[in-house]
Amino acid sequence: MTVQPSPSRPGRPVLLGQNQYGKAENRVVRITRDGDTHHIKDLNVSVALSGDMDDVHYSGSNAHVLPTDTTKNTVYAFAKEHGIASAEQFGIHLARHFVTSQEPIHRARIRIEEYSWERIEHHGRGAHSFVRANQETRLAQITYDGTSWEVVSGLKDLVVMNSTDSEFHGFVKDTYTTLPEAHDRILATQVSARWRFNWTDDAQQAPDWETSYAESRRHLLEAFAETYSLSLQQTLYEMGARIVEHRDEIDEVRFSLPNKHHFLVDLEPFGLKNDNEVYFAADRPYGLIEATVLREGRPQLIPADLTNL
Repeated sequence: MTVQPSPSRPGRPVLLGQNQYGKAENRVVRITRDGDTHHIKDLNVSVALSGDMDDVHYSGSNAHVLPTDTTKNTVYAFAKEHGIASAEQFGIHLARHFVTSQEPIHRARIRIEEYSWERIEHHGRGAHSFVRANQETRLAQITYDGTSWEVVSGLKDLVVMNSTDSEFHGFVKDTYTTLPEAHDRILATQVSARWRFNWTDDAQQAPDWETSYAESRRHLLEAFAETYSLSLQQTLYEMGARIVEHRDEIDEVRFSLPNKHHFLVDLEPFGLKNDNEVYFAADRPYGLIEATVLREGRPQLIPADLTNL
């Protein structure tokens, strides 16, 4: 194949591939004051823009470049102008703005982490004191190309444990197998999950993003708690299936589940019997179980490595 030189790269048979730019990790906290009662939205917003950006790479011309400092300022201005009803809706406002207001920009991807706060109940005046709640971080990724939307939400660092109702046996054994079969074990994991919405067009009714997140999280946790587990893979499938079966707006769920191993401590040298009571919590190495659960007939679109980001 002969590469045709362009004025921007005269005589150079080297092509520019996929590229994007933006301002990453813009920390924005929005306080909504309802009299003495305040509400907090705490986000970490990353903006990535792509489009007609060849010249800035080939010649250094910034004629099509919206400064990343401007994208940062837009995040803060939009927090004031539009408020933050949900991570997803805020990302939709930003993505639409960048694609529709700047002709060279053809695609915007907005990634958002949301940190939750819980109100501190007290007997003093007002309701404006909070404590950081939950260990997990809420996530949203909104992508817009001027025509269609892709919204992927989820969470990471949600640590869960079942202290019983879990087994692991009947597995393949070879020369190097030393793991004993377990008929009553601790099952623990640190959930990283993403789910993809089937909302892709402005003509469709958008989901209630806040309700959808809360309910998806609830179904995920209930499935973990209610599944008598013979493998972490089985539990993963039930968690995803519960979301897909109960949330019509979601077609796909992707999980990354590290198995947080708990091993029984050998207490026999001390003349003690360990009746599934004392465990060593190992942090590494760990089994890592990853899979996608889909609504029948729908495509798999969430990248396999997205849950590791």
